[in-house]
Amino acid sequence: MRVWRNISELGAGLWTTLRQLGRTSTVSYPEEPLNLPPRWRGRPVLTRDPDGDERCVACQLCSAVCPTRCIELQAGERPDTRRYPLTFRINFSRCIYCGLCEEACPTLAIQLLDEFAFSKEHHADFIYEKEALLIDGTGKHPHYNFYRHSGVALQGKDKGEGINEKTPVNVRSNLP
Repeated sequence: MRVWRNISELGAGLWTTLRQLGRTSTVSYPEEPLNLPPRWRGRPVLTRDPDGDERCVACQLCSAVCPTRCIELQAGERPDTRRYPLTFRINFSRCIYCGLCEEACPTLAIQLLDEFAFSKEHHADFIYEKEALLIDGTGKHPHYNFYRHSGVALQGKDKGEGINEKTPVNVRSNLP
């Protein structure tokens, strides 16, 4: 009884192997590009808005949500009252590519590319500074500009004049 069960299990395993013999699933990677899934999470980058300015407002939400604490940044303020990161650093030797930084970013500044093949010889080469992370394009959201949508007054745009933004309510007018 036991012998027949072992023989049938062995036959089932051999049958599975024989079914796969005609299929080729190996890709010659460097010569042939890999087809990655649409939601692939690769290397994080910093994007720019359509005007060419940095999207990052140094809110530090990406750093706070990162489970490995691989993101470090310091905030600064420009003369036109816009915040920006003075320094932005990601340690890719600690990054687990979970995508939480991309989800937490309110300005869509940090995005994950489909780049996955980057290797280095030295541990220190995995620490990317702001200049290496900042790309020239807008990334996945080409028409989004945080300061046009936010309720922040800037030069040339007062509060209530942004896209899909209502004029502020005068709280003193509700008082008796």
